Amino acid sequence: MANAAIRTDQGTKHSAKDLLETPDFKALVSTRMRVSVTLLALLFISYYGYILVVATAKDFVNQRIGEGATTLAIPLGVAAIVIAFVLTAVYVFWANKKYDPEVERLKNQLKH
Repeated sequence: MANAAIRTDQGTKHSAKDLLETPDFKALVSTRMRVSVTLLALLFISYYGYILVVATAKDFVNQRIGEGATTLAIPLGVAAIVIAFVLTAVYVFWANKKYDPEVERLKNQLKH
């Protein structure tokens, strides 16, 4: 792929190395990093937040819910897991709608 060429709006050919230097590619990498770091931070906050609450607020998480034997720790733990699934779904949705089409567009520049 190192000797693949890309065609710019002016119709001139450039190498794949030139593509790595384009503003479009740099913006794509920057956006992907920003989205990934944001979602990762939210995941860490939810997971480690749950762990910290369980470790430091035992009276709070040991509260009984309703008449059953379930404590507040159980739904909080389920919420942490659900948040992880939701964040994964958000990333997949974003990647399918924004990231992947842009990657394909840039790859097609190498083919033509």
